[in-house]
Amino acid sequence: MNKGELVDAIANKTGVTKKQADAILTAALEAIIEAVANGDKVTVVGFGSFDPRDRAAREGRNPKTNEKMDIPATRVPGFSAGKAFKEKVAGNLEESKVAA
Repeated sequence: MNKGELVDAIANKTGVTKKQADAILTAALEAIIEAVANGDKVTVVGFGSFDPRDRAAREGRNPKTNEKMDIPATRVPGFSAGKAFKEKVAGNLEESKVAA
């Protein structure tokens, strides 16, 4: 599912126009991105949590030349799925195993 399909699904479930659904989704995503970029954790109960994660500096290797290289420390966004989300996905996996 891409953003356009997600906007369509939101519009169908809520009864708002696609333009309104797109504006709401865009605003929500921008708010999450801004909060995580500022070092805050964003928790959506039942869905999951977004948070900044620090990666330590480490040594890597160039796969072509096998030459050692230093990879600097960095901060990356992280996501942890919530309990309800995990259970829904796991339930769908079990249902597809039964159908097969």
